[in-house]
Amino acid sequence: MSSGDERDGGRGEGAPPEQLALIRESVRKAEVPRAKPRTWRGAALAKELPVARVLVDKGVLHLDRYFDYAVPEELDAEAQPGVRVRVRFGAGRGRVRDGRREGGGLIDGFLVERVAETDYSGPLAALAQVVSPEPVLSEELLGLARAVADRYAGSLADVLQLAVPPRSARAEQRPSPAPMPPPAVPEVGSWARYEHGGAFLEALASGGAPRAVWNALPGGEWSEEIARVVGATLASGRGVLVVVPDGRAVARVDAALTALLGEGRHAVLTADAGPEKRYREWLAVRRGSVRAVVGTRAAMFAPVRDLGLVVLWDDGDDSHSEPHAPQPHAREVLLLRAAQDKCGFLLGSWSCTVEAAQLVESGWARPLVASREQVRGAAPLVRTVGDGDLARDEAARAARLPTLAWQAVRDGLRQGPVLVQVPRRGYVPRMACANCRAPARCRHCSGPLEGQEGVEALRCGWCGQEEAAWHCPECGGFRLRAQVVGARRTAEELGRAFPAVPVRTSGREHVLDTVPGAPALVVSTPGAEPVAEGGYAAALLLDGWAMLGRPDLRAGEDALRRWIAAAALVRPQGAGGTVVVVAEPTLRPVQALVRWDPVGHAVRELSERAELGFPPVSRMAAVSGPPEGVAAFLGAVELPGEAEVLGPVPLPVTAVRGARRVGAPPVGERWERALIRVPPGRGAALAAALKAAQAARMARGGAGGEVAVRVRVDPPDIG
Repeated sequence: MSSGDERDGGRGEGAPPEQLALIRESVRKAEVPRAKPRTWRGAALAKELPVARVLVDKGVLHLDRYFDYAVPEELDAEAQPGVRVRVRFGAGRGRVRDGRREGGGLIDGFLVERVAETDYSGPLAALAQVVSPEPVLSEELLGLARAVADRYAGSLADVLQLAVPPRSARAEQRPSPAPMPPPAVPEVGSWARYEHGGAFLEALASGGAPRAVWNALPGGEWSEEIARVVGATLASGRGVLVVVPDGRAVARVDAALTALLGEGRHAVLTADAGPEKRYREWLAVRRGSVRAVVGTRAAMFAPVRDLGLVVLWDDGDDSHSEPHAPQPHAREVLLLRAAQDKCGFLLGSWSCTVEAAQLVESGWARPLVASREQVRGAAPLVRTVGDGDLARDEAARAARLPTLAWQAVRDGLRQGPVLVQVPRRGYVPRMACANCRAPARCRHCSGPLEGQEGVEALRCGWCGQEEAAWHCPECGGFRLRAQVVGARRTAEELGRAFPAVPVRTSGREHVLDTVPGAPALVVSTPGAEPVAEGGYAAALLLDGWAMLGRPDLRAGEDALRRWIAAAALVRPQGAGGTVVVVAEPTLRPVQALVRWDPVGHAVRELSERAELGFPPVSRMAAVSGPPEGVAAFLGAVELPGEAEVLGPVPLPVTAVRGARRVGAPPVGERWERALIRVPPGRGAALAAALKAAQAARMARGGAGGEVAVRVRVDPPDIG
């Protein structure tokens, strides 16, 4: 091009100009310069409210604020609060042309509001693009996301990534159906079994906002009961949000809602639905076409209009804890929604968590329970097998199950299916010396040795090397026994003992939803128990010590919750239902299962935690990372005066094999963790201090030699 210009300069005055020169001349004479794409250089701005406040989609704490951008006149109509936009981010002050900042990379964001003036002293960059005119971020959702970010010391952008699903242009182009009129108030139905069940439904139908902790009776009526509270709330002209742990529970509530209210009155929001379908359902909720939502934790931010009730089922399930930053729990999000929207709240479960007991004890919620007569009539008979029974039982020393369990299986198979709950999946997850019970360890890396299906040699659970000639370094023995026998090995042994009975397994690889009511053995890991038609005739809860012996503050509570969830699928005692739990009968969780009193167990746990200052009575946060990083963070953070630092202590080194837990150290790295505890009422101050310290470290980046650390408010396990 430069050579062409030089040749043009050598022409005479009368020579005709080249085509390129004509184009340049026409641009110079234009009264209004044409805007450069996505920079809008020289373009006129909107006449009213020419400044847009944008939340950029960068989930880093030191950028957790709004940024001002100029609104070109051509984007004035579409650039409304709540829409998705694209902006240029990262340009310096020196890159200014025609009054516009230029440069930087294109990044997504949300337009939060339009204002007349900016507080920024320099020139503004322009909005690059309005991605879609569909407003997806309402003021209510923005306020909720900000409250969640502040509670968990996270960034607003990270919360909105959880709250607003990815865009699907095809879903946006399809119109949502017209809203349906409110349904009739449903009958009380099985809610009559509870002391205040009818009053709770009546309060919802009349427009009230009752708050209750519901201890559900055993059996499968819980999904129908949730459908009735949804129908009562819809009858008052308000919306409902129901959050359950997994897809199987979603399917049950979905079927119950369809049977009670018909098609089209509720939306299903799950992460497994696929991007287009999920976004289409989400848009129907945001547009007001659907007033009821049921889903997994992905639905806890659903933008239900005129929210009248939020429902959470089984809040103790691990699935309610979001693994992505800032890792909120569905229970806490729904509590924030109930306070923000002044709506009703229902927390239901067969069991009872300590947090649920605290809601009742504080007076914030009322108990919704059945009488002891109703509980005894609906619960199965629970029998225990302790260490003393096992020591006296010859069959228990030589076989997988004690005599009482074999009898329960044999008698139950005459009436229907029998459930066997095994706390571990796989074949033989852990081995130990048969003489001294010392764990069998690998000679190469000291990892745990595991049995393999169909292979005599053992294999290390960490490095994967096989061990064919193991002997005990403690006593010199050569005989091995299983510490905890896995689900597949249990199914194999039961199949040999009952050759004429089909054996089914349900676990991580393949989870069954339902099983027929015919006699069969169903071996399942906790949480994967299928529902049997007509209920199970009996259930065996094996290796109770494996769950009770976990080094976790919630070990007893979680074991009781898993036992009750399995026992609730068994027929009532009057119909012959029997549950056998292999655990020491004097332990508190076992006694709570025998009496079917999860509420009493939770109240006792709450009182003990109050004495010790443990959550949920106190608020706690975990700081984990390399030792030098944790020490630097604790030295820099300005904690509230009442804060108490526990630790730091070393964390277990993550093994090479196996699933890595959320928040665990990278494989092979040695990390430490410190716990920070504050008394009630100081949780917000603790979260603010942690967020400020983490933001300062991120702002310095690698220039200051900072070592990254992880901060989590309300860690699920504190040891």
